[in-house]
Amino acid sequence: MSVGTLQGLVERCAKQLEPVEQQIKAALCQADVLHQDETGLYVAGQRHWMHVSSTEHLTHYAVHAKRGKEALDAIGILESFEGVSVHDGWRSYWQYACQHALCNVHHLRELTFLFEEQRQDWAGRMKTLLLDIKAAVEQARTEGHSSLHALEVADWKAQYAALLADGYRANPPDPPPEVGKRGRRKQSAARNLLDRLSQYQEAVLLFLDNFAVPFDNSLAERDIRMVKVQQKVSGCFRSEAGAVAFCRIRGYLSTLRKQGVALLTALEQALVGHPVSPAF
Repeated sequence: MSVGTLQGLVERCAKQLEPVEQQIKAALCQADVLHQDETGLYVAGQRHWMHVSSTEHLTHYAVHAKRGKEALDAIGILESFEGVSVHDGWRSYWQYACQHALCNVHHLRELTFLFEEQRQDWAGRMKTLLLDIKAAVEQARTEGHSSLHALEVADWKAQYAALLADGYRANPPDPPPEVGKRGRRKQSAARNLLDRLSQYQEAVLLFLDNFAVPFDNSLAERDIRMVKVQQKVSGCFRSEAGAVAFCRIRGYLSTLRKQGVALLTALEQALVGHPVSPAF
């Protein structure tokens, strides 16, 4: 097969899948829990961003020249979304009125660094606490419960607050500079993490209050992994149209893979104008 033939097949497949992509986006807007992530890539030599929105059964990719709210508005999923958005804390996500849950795997990595490299005891105990809460939630879910007892939840949160207080005592703010400087004062990594865990406590512990919310954002990270594989193989996209086609086809295949549909058959059906419709 020549390069021109392959390009023609990709263009035809992407065109046939446009209605399916719109259906996937509409279904994601109605999801109870939505995983989101983004990664950088190059399109025609220019820095762009690949955004993923996904659930256990659906995946949508979009490429945009921007990373922030302008891109998320253009994608059009979060504007009307009313469920829980699980993400890594990128500031643009907070500008939407839905509920938010933070990826705790990111917190575990930072806590591990503070404990092992900076000998911060509170960080090691906080890591243990988060993992203990995760285990308690998983055990309750295995036993068929939809929530923990209110007193147990209150006890976990009290331990969380106590460890935050220990962390702040171990990391007092630096004294103000003798000469005033404009802008936000730089803080240590420990203070930054403490502020995030404190300010966004509800998002950090939402998995404790709502069993439908996961402990981490691993689903979105897995969904975006193929984009990194594509970059390793091809380096970049030569055109924006090629990047858009990749997103549409890849989102379709990822969705069908999650639903147990044979992918080669689905691609064949898409090429002849009868794409397989995912379950919504």
